[in-house]
Amino acid sequence: MLGPRQEAQAALFYEFSLEDHVPQDHLLRSIDRFVDLSSIRTHLADFYSHTGRPSVDPELLIRMLLVGYCFGIRSERRLCEEVHLNLAYRWFCRLDLSDRVPDHSTFSKNRHGRFRDGELLRHLFETTVARCIEEGFASGQRMAVDASLIEADANKQNSTPKEDWDATHIDPADAPRAVREYLDTLDEAAFGAASEVQPKLPRIPIPPVSGQQPAKVPLSLVIPTITSSTRITVSSWMWNPPDPSGKSRLDRQKPC
Repeated sequence: MLGPRQEAQAALFYEFSLEDHVPQDHLLRSIDRFVDLSSIRTHLADFYSHTGRPSVDPELLIRMLLVGYCFGIRSERRLCEEVHLNLAYRWFCRLDLSDRVPDHSTFSKNRHGRFRDGELLRHLFETTVARCIEEGFASGQRMAVDASLIEADANKQNSTPKEDWDATHIDPADAPRAVREYLDTLDEAAFGAASEVQPKLPRIPIPPVSGQQPAKVPLSLVIPTITSSTRITVSSWMWNPPDPSGKSRLDRQKPC
């Protein structure tokens, strides 16, 4: 016998439990059994104001990021959509059916704000390592580093012999764009915060000659000069004590 047509009928009350709809062998259940994120709120307490609207729970954001890492969801927009639709993701993130999923922009604001200022990810990493050491999974005495060997895209037939290579004939303007951007990044990291400041130097008193007022020679006579090879030379004036005749003089020292 053909059954009745299935039609959606809005009910006045629903009895629904996320716990009953997440399989016992689901990956997130295994992760949730060992993940302890209770210290996040205490760690970030100083980075929240005591007034204003309540913020999104930082533990919720970290749980959503764990879902993205475990299931290869790289886009934060898609991550929010998947958490909104998937019951297992909602269960792991402690979201009920009627709870609203945070906007994708909340991740960027917190990642570049509170999470970075409070070094939250470092705190979580150190907490996880400490937990592994406590459970006997790691000793904390050795470190292993994984790497991948990638063959360079270079043609040995077109290479220049070492004895024929002259650095003075290299024009930086001919470097590829990637190389120029990399060098600009290094320059910005090394000199980006530097500023030209004229130091306020004290004045050096010169012992007086008999019968005269003490003279003062500014320390600006000590002139540091930075050459193109970053070698520093200093030219200065040196006071000589009075000779038997009572005369004193200033002699210029040789650059050192």
